Amino acid sequence: MSQSNRVVVYKGPGKVAVESIDYPKLEIPKDVAAHFGIPQKAPHAVILKLVTTNICGSDQHMVRGRTTAPVGQTLGHEITGEVVECGEDVLFVKKGDICSVPFNIACGRCRMCNEGKTGICLNVNPARPGAAYGYVDMGGWLGGQAEYVMVPYADFNLLKFPDREQALEKILDLTMLSDIFPTGYHGAYTAGVTTGSSVYVAGAGPVGLAAAHAAQLLGASVVVVGDMNTDRLAQARSFGCETVDLSTGDSLADQLEQLLGEPLVDAAVDAVGFEAKGHGQEGAEQPATVLNDIMTIARAGANLGIPGLYVTEDPGAADENAKTGQIGVRLGLGWAKSHSFTTGQCPVKRYNRQLMNLILSGRAQIAKAVNATVISLDDAPQGYADFDKGAAQKYVIDPHGMVH
Repeated sequence: MSQSNRVVVYKGPGKVAVESIDYPKLEIPKDVAAHFGIPQKAPHAVILKLVTTNICGSDQHMVRGRTTAPVGQTLGHEITGEVVECGEDVLFVKKGDICSVPFNIACGRCRMCNEGKTGICLNVNPARPGAAYGYVDMGGWLGGQAEYVMVPYADFNLLKFPDREQALEKILDLTMLSDIFPTGYHGAYTAGVTTGSSVYVAGAGPVGLAAAHAAQLLGASVVVVGDMNTDRLAQARSFGCETVDLSTGDSLADQLEQLLGEPLVDAAVDAVGFEAKGHGQEGAEQPATVLNDIMTIARAGANLGIPGLYVTEDPGAADENAKTGQIGVRLGLGWAKSHSFTTGQCPVKRYNRQLMNLILSGRAQIAKAVNATVISLDDAPQGYADFDKGAAQKYVIDPHGMVH
C-alpha cells in the first residue's frame, strides 16, 4: 500500500497546489485528543481511498484569503470513498464498501449528536462546536481533496451505498451527498418549502442550484433563482427554474412581480453568504445584501433558510465591523414580518440517506442540476481558478480514475 498521500493544499490567497503528505493513520488530531482528554489512537476510524471529492464554494472563501486559514491548510470536505482499512472497533463497515462521508465530523456520542445536530458535535473541535475535514478553525482534521483520508467514528459517520456497481454508475449524483445536496435541501426544507410553494433562491452557485432542485423535489410550484452570473442563471433554467438577473439594476421585487404577479414569495433561501455584493453590474461587496433581500421579498410569517456561510472572522472584509461578522442586517424588518431564520452548518446525516434513495430511484438528478464536471487531482488548481471566475460547473475530482 502507498506510504504517501497527495492532497490539495492552500498556499496563500489565490493559490493552491497538490502536495505529498504522509499516508493517513488511524489517529485523530493531536490537539483534539489533548483538549478532550481522549486517546489519539482511533480504532473507531477507517481509511478511505477517494472515489470522488468535490471543490466547494466554502473552500473558495479560504483560497481567496477571506478566512484565517494558514498557508499549508489541507483542503476538501466533500468526500466519497472506498474503505481500504478499518480500525479494530469498526463493526459494521467493511473493506470494499463505498460510502458517502458527511462533511460534518461527529462523535455520535455527545448531546448534540444524540439530538441529531451533527453539525455542532461537542467532541471534535477544541475551538467551538462542530468540525469539518480540511477547513480552517474546524479542529485540524486533514482535508479530503486527496488520494486517501481518515474518517473517525466510522460506524456513525459513514453512509454505505447498498450496491457497489449501482453506486459507481450514479457516482456523480451520489458524490453530492457529502455536502451540497443535503445543504441545499436543508436550506429549502428549513425555509418551509412544501407543495405549491413559491420559492426564491439567492445564488446560482452549486448550493443554490441544489437548493432549487430540492425545492422542486419538495413540491414547489415555482422556483426563482437570482444571481448576476448569466451562465449560472442559464444553468438554473436548464432544469426548470425561473431566474432574475440582479446585474440589471432592476429591483428584485419588481422582477419577481413580473414573473409571479406579486413581489412576494412563500419561502426564501440565502445560498450566497458573507461575500454577497450589491445589485447592479458594479455592485460593491455588501455582506448583508442577500439577508435583507430575502426579508424584503418573503411574505409575512415566512421561514428563511440560510445555508450560505457567514463567519466570525473575515480579514478581507470591506469594513471593520464585517471583519468580525457584524453586518448591516435589517433585523427590525424580519421581526416586523415575524420571519423565522435557520442558520448554521447543515446536519448532513439528517437528510443524506433519504436523498440517496431519491438518487438511486432516479427521482433526483442533482449532478445535472449543478453541472457536475470531472477533473483529475492534478487539475484541481485549475478547477479552483475556473470556479473562482464564476464557472457554471461543480468540479468533481477523480483522484484514482474511478469515474467512468
